Amino acid sequence: MSGAFSKEKPERVIHLAAQAGVRYSLQNPYAYIDANLQGFLNILEGCRAQNVEHLAYASSSSVYGGNTALPFSEHQNIDHPVSLYAATKKANELMAHTYSHLFQIPTSGLRFFTVYGPWGRPDMALFIFTRAILEGRPIDIFNNGLMTRDFTYIDDIVEGVIRVIDKPAERAPEFDPSHPDPAISNAPYRVFNIGNMQPTPLMDYVHALEEAIGIEAKKNYLPMQPGDVPATAADTSELDKWVGFKPNTPVKEGVRRFVEWYRQYYNIL
Repeated sequence: MSGAFSKEKPERVIHLAAQAGVRYSLQNPYAYIDANLQGFLNILEGCRAQNVEHLAYASSSSVYGGNTALPFSEHQNIDHPVSLYAATKKANELMAHTYSHLFQIPTSGLRFFTVYGPWGRPDMALFIFTRAILEGRPIDIFNNGLMTRDFTYIDDIVEGVIRVIDKPAERAPEFDPSHPDPAISNAPYRVFNIGNMQPTPLMDYVHALEEAIGIEAKKNYLPMQPGDVPATAADTSELDKWVGFKPNTPVKEGVRRFVEWYRQYYNIL
């Protein structure tokens, strides 16, 4: 990594690599320490060595953990993670703040909310559901379907990332260290939610997929999985104020685009 930084000499860095996923963190916790802590430290050290103008990195809505005050806001406390994955993403934000404070490296953490769309992770629900429905297999519905997620289409994530990387974080003159606001700092550090602001019940998401595919899914209802939370919802007002952007792709449209891509990519007509 240090060789890549010294050779390329980047002016700005977008760091999206990580060991992702809540459920896998229960099976292989060491992978999360290696990738999300040691790996992120390598990125921070590269940024320090090259004195980069701005680092934007992927955090996660998982950092809100046991918080049930919806919608989630960057001004809320995130001291109660419910999975190791969430703990490592909170740790990334703390590590970034340290480097922003010590070395004046502008850093922006982007808390992604349930990203979906073409070229996504095959272990995410949309891939798993689509494959199972097309193959005539049942899909697993956790917490008996009583889940809500702020599903965010990939195009909106990309737009948000690009806008943020083009506006480096700055220290907030209004920051009060006697009453610290988690969303800002006296260092050049920011965190932003990137979510669709349209919390969608899981079953509505499934119905949108059934409609796009044209097949009704066979459903296997199961209890809540360890590390999961019942609902997420993003308050993106800070992102809007900072870069003038709000994710806005409706779930039905995003799911339709995904199914079109999936059929073409896997040659399923």
